[in-house]
Amino acid sequence: MDVDNVINLGDVIQTRKPHPCGSDTWVVIRTGADIKMKCQGCGRIVMLDRAVFLKRRKKVIQRAPSPDENREE
Repeated sequence: MDVDNVINLGDVIQTRKPHPCGSDTWVVIRTGADIKMKCQGCGRIVMLDRAVFLKRRKKVIQRAPSPDENREE
């Protein structure tokens, strides 16, 4: 799988266009076929289809630790 398409819970991303509140940073709060994200400016929650999300995403500002990294042996 391409590293650019990996999305984890807690990732902070920047979108190409700002939200009407003026913020362009979002936190991913759900992953799957759809991606749910929360605006860092106003707290609005938006759900997008994965393909639409990948088009609107500009870059990942902060990566959350992947679930594999949290496991203890």
